[in-house]
Amino acid sequence: MNTGSQPLASIVTPVYNGAEYLGECVESVLAQTYTNWEYTIVDNCSEDDTLAIAQKYAARDPRVRVVRNGQFLSIVENHNHAARQISPLAKYCKFIFADDRLYPTCIEEMVRVAEEYPTIGLVGAYTTDGKAVRWHGPADHNTKISGREICRARLMGGHYVFGTMTSLLVRSDLIRKRPALFNENNLQADLEACFDILQESDFGFVHQILSFSRERANATDSFAARLNSHRLADYVVFLKYGQRLLNEPEYLQHKRRLCRQYHQVLAHNFLRLRPRQFWQFHREALATVGGRIEYRLLAASIVVELVNQLSHPVRAFQRGRQWWSSKTRKQDAKKVDEYRESFQKEATHVR
Repeated sequence: MNTGSQPLASIVTPVYNGAEYLGECVESVLAQTYTNWEYTIVDNCSEDDTLAIAQKYAARDPRVRVVRNGQFLSIVENHNHAARQISPLAKYCKFIFADDRLYPTCIEEMVRVAEEYPTIGLVGAYTTDGKAVRWHGPADHNTKISGREICRARLMGGHYVFGTMTSLLVRSDLIRKRPALFNENNLQADLEACFDILQESDFGFVHQILSFSRERANATDSFAARLNSHRLADYVVFLKYGQRLLNEPEYLQHKRRLCRQYHQVLAHNFLRLRPRQFWQFHREALATVGGRIEYRLLAASIVVELVNQLSHPVRAFQRGRQWWSSKTRKQDAKKVDEYRESFQKEATHVR
């Protein structure tokens, strides 16, 4: 793609206390083979050297600018705030998180696919954590897939192909037409945003590894695991979009499957004596789409889980000793409370 014909891409990085890896992140943007871009680093009142690092790069390259938030924003609010920083002239938006990196041809390859097929609103690609390739590609290995069909496939148990926002390119007009790109009541808001965008556009996929995504032991990913929000998000998205995208037999079949899997997860957490905050989080999330915990199914799932645990008594004893102590329960409740407070009031690393 000739430089003169390149549409503008707005790159955004929401960051809070990301000084450790921000330099690597910015350097990966500067190294892009695609040259018609602008880059906005949104500092969410960091308390480390994040702002100084960002300002150093802004002074070096006029395409880089820094936005300093006047007050802390919640996780997804900050995500939306970053999306609003894209240029009105930008045709595409590219997120990159402060502890991730883009490989040099990332934006060039993603824009190439989007330009080849104007109906594409979202472009994905493979990413790596340095150990293995993360995420799957579309099963048919095509470059362009119907947005509704890729969503249907996911609802019916297909592979997760979207990755994180670092591994996606979004058409900017689809962001501008929405009051907010991300649902601020949903921890896994990127999944819901993908489904929303793909109701009116197609999905593109570059069958190359184009980004590096670092595992984070103490970031929102660990809170998501503690709250089992990934499984919850799958169920919530199914309840929201299932009847739009599936016929009635398909909807009923896969709702039973997902409902059963979700309640198996809840049963496992029941036996780990999760605190009331855990259950409140799940009830509130389900209520946003008219869903609820099915207590009869939960009870049956608890029985199955107990049988499974008792069939492996040594492992069950080890887990029980770890999780059934009052100290652990108090720590668990405190961590869930801390997460819920940060989700509602403060910023953390956005994922």
